[in-house]
Amino acid sequence: MHRLLVGTALPLLLALASAGRAQDAAQDADEGLVLPTLNVDAVADAGMVPLSSAIATKTDTPIERIPQAVSIITQESLVQRRPQTLEQAVSYAPGVVPSPWGQDDRFAEFLIRGFDIGTYGVYRDGLPQKVIGFSGFAMDPWSLDGIDVLKGPNAVLYGETDPGGIVNATTKRPTFDPLRKGFVAYGPFDTWQGGLDVGGPVGEDGTLAWRLTGLYRGGETGFANSFNDRQFIAPALTWRPDAATEITVLTNIQKDKTTPALSLPVAGEDYPAASGALPDWMWRTNPDESYYKADIASAGYLFSHEFSPTLTVRQQTRVARQETDYREFYFNGMSSDTEMNYADFTVNETAKTAAVDTQAQIDFDVAGRPSTLLLGVDYSRAEADSAYGFDDSYTIPIADPDVSFTRPRPAIYYDGVQTVEQYGLYAHNQISLTDRLFASFGLRQTWVENRFDDHLGTDDTSQDDHKLVWDVGATYDLDHGITPYASYATGFVVNTGADFDGNLYKPTEAEQIEVGVRWRPETVNALISAALYSIDKTNVLTTDPDHNNFWVQTGEVRHRGLEFEANVDLDGGFSAVAGYSYIDAKITSSNDGDEGNRPALVPEHEASLWGNYAFQSASLDGLSLGAGVRYVGSSFGDSTNTRETPAHTLVDAALRYRRGAVEGALNVTNLLDKQYYAICRAGGGCAPGDEREVQLTVSFDF
Repeated sequence: MHRLLVGTALPLLLALASAGRAQDAAQDADEGLVLPTLNVDAVADAGMVPLSSAIATKTDTPIERIPQAVSIITQESLVQRRPQTLEQAVSYAPGVVPSPWGQDDRFAEFLIRGFDIGTYGVYRDGLPQKVIGFSGFAMDPWSLDGIDVLKGPNAVLYGETDPGGIVNATTKRPTFDPLRKGFVAYGPFDTWQGGLDVGGPVGEDGTLAWRLTGLYRGGETGFANSFNDRQFIAPALTWRPDAATEITVLTNIQKDKTTPALSLPVAGEDYPAASGALPDWMWRTNPDESYYKADIASAGYLFSHEFSPTLTVRQQTRVARQETDYREFYFNGMSSDTEMNYADFTVNETAKTAAVDTQAQIDFDVAGRPSTLLLGVDYSRAEADSAYGFDDSYTIPIADPDVSFTRPRPAIYYDGVQTVEQYGLYAHNQISLTDRLFASFGLRQTWVENRFDDHLGTDDTSQDDHKLVWDVGATYDLDHGITPYASYATGFVVNTGADFDGNLYKPTEAEQIEVGVRWRPETVNALISAALYSIDKTNVLTTDPDHNNFWVQTGEVRHRGLEFEANVDLDGGFSAVAGYSYIDAKITSSNDGDEGNRPALVPEHEASLWGNYAFQSASLDGLSLGAGVRYVGSSFGDSTNTRETPAHTLVDAALRYRRGAVEGALNVTNLLDKQYYAICRAGGGCAPGDEREVQLTVSFDF
C-alpha cells in the first residue's frame, strides 16, 4: 500500500488541484487570505518577534491567522542564549517543561501543556523525527534556523501525535548570499567545541546555492565518568531554476556519545534516615560502563513548484538511520532499609525511519471571498531492530556503596523488530469569510499498521488501526492589532494489545477547546498572546478490575490551562520574551487507585522571562547584556501523588561583545548554581537537575 501512496501521490494531487488553474492568474496575492508560496518550513521572523509560522497550517501563515497557540524560538533567540540542547532551546516557551526526567541527553524530552510528548512530539522540517525504541535522532541547535512549538492536538495535519503538541525544528538551508561563520567555545566540565557554517551561491546564474554546517564537541557533563561528545556535518544544496521552482537537498551525518540520567535514593524519604545519607561522590559520579552511543545519518529533500498563481505543489521527504549502543547501571529501588537494588540494562539497536508528505495548495475564491485549500497525502515508517539485556541481581549497601566494579553483560530478554507504518489523507481549508473574520477547517483519515516480529519466540503480533479526525477554528481582526481566536481540535495515539476478551485496544483519543487573543501593537514591534484551553483525553488504559494483568479503556484525563506569552523587540536595543502557564490537571477516571489525583510530572505553575539589551552609544557599540529567570512549580513523581518534586527557580545570563567580524560571548545557565531535583518518584529516588554551566564562545565571520 505504501508504494502505491508514495508513487501516486504527486499525480493524484495534481489531478485534485487542477481546478486551481482556472482561477484568474492576475489575482492580487496581497488580498485577503491568499498565502505566499514560500518554503513551507521557513520561519519569517524579525529579531525576537515572530511574524509567521508554517507548523500549524503547513502553509506560510501569519500568526494572526492561526487559531491555536504556537511559540516560536527565532534564530535571534538562539544566538542570544546559545542553547546546547533542544530542551534548553525551548526552555523559555510557556507551557513547555524541558528535561522532566533530569540530566538525560539520550534524546529530547518535553512536557507540553502537561503531557509528556515522549516518542510522538519531535519533528524536523515538518516531518516526524520521533523516538523509536531507544533511538532519538538527536538534533543540535547549531544546525537549526528556528523552532516552532505547536500546542494542543494537531492530528489533522500530522496524524498520530500526543495531545500536548509538537516541537518542529527548522534545519539551516542554503543561502544565495555568501555566508562564512564559525565559532570556538570552551564550556563547563572541560568541554571544547567548534562549529562551522558556510555557504553561498554556486556560479553566477543564481540558480544553485550550497551550505555546509558542522560541529565538533568533546567533554563531560557534571558527572565523573560522563560523556558530552558530538560530531556532525550537514551538507545542503538548493536548486532554483526559476522563480516558481525550488528543491533543497538536506543531509546529516552525526556521531554522539552521551550519559544517561542519574537517579539515587534520598535518606529519610526512600529509606530510613538512620541508615545514613549516601556519600556526595555518588551524586556526582556516573557508574562505570554507563553510556549512550548513537551513529546517525539522514537525507531528504524539500520540493516546491508553483504551477500558477493559484496552484503550488510541495513534497518533503527524509530517510534516517541510527545505530544505538546503550548501557546503563542504575538504581532500581530499595532491596531493604540498608541496601539498594541496581539493574544493568543494555540496548543494541538499529532504527530506520522514512517519511514523505506531498501537498497541493490551491488558492481560489468562494462567493468572491479568497480561500486557500491544502490537500495532502503522507506516509511514514519507523522500524527498530532491537536486542535488550537486563540483570537486576545487584545489591549495593548504603553504608559502603561501590558502583565501579566490572559486570558481565546481562542476558538478552527482548529481541525483535518493531515496525510502525502510518498512511494519511488530509484536507485543510482557510477562508476569509469577511474582511475581518477568517475560518479554517481540516479533516484527515489515518491508517496505522503496528507489527512486532519476535526473534526469541513466537510472540509475533500485528495490529491495524484507523482514525478519522477533524478540527475547526476562526480568528477575528479587531482594531489596533487585536485578534481573538477560537478552535476545536482532535488527536489520537494508538495502543497495542488486547483486553481479556481478545478485543484490540482502540486508540486513545483527545479533544481540545481553545480560545485566545493576540495583540500586535501598531507602534511597537511586539506580539502578545493569551490562551485558555481544555484538553480531555479518553480511552486511556487502566487496570481491569475483574482480570489481573489486563487493561480496560475506561481511563480519562483532563488538563485545563492558561498561557500568556510576550515577544518584544524595541528600537532602543531592548528585546524580551516572557511567558506564564497555569495547568489544572486531573485524572478524572481510573481503576488504578489514582482517580482524582494530579497526573505525574505536571507543575501547576511555570513562568519565564528573558531580556536582552544592546547598548546604543558609540562607546559601547557591539556590547549586549542578557538575563533570564525560569520558574517551574512543584509536581508529583507519579500519579499516586505520594511524593512531590519541589519547585525550583533558575537564573541565566549572557554577555556579548562584537567588534567587526569577531564576537565574544559568555553564557551562563543556572547562574546561582541552584541545587534541585528534576523529578522525585515514590520509591524511585530523585534525579538531580542541571548544574551551573559557563561557556565562553568566540565567533567570527571570514
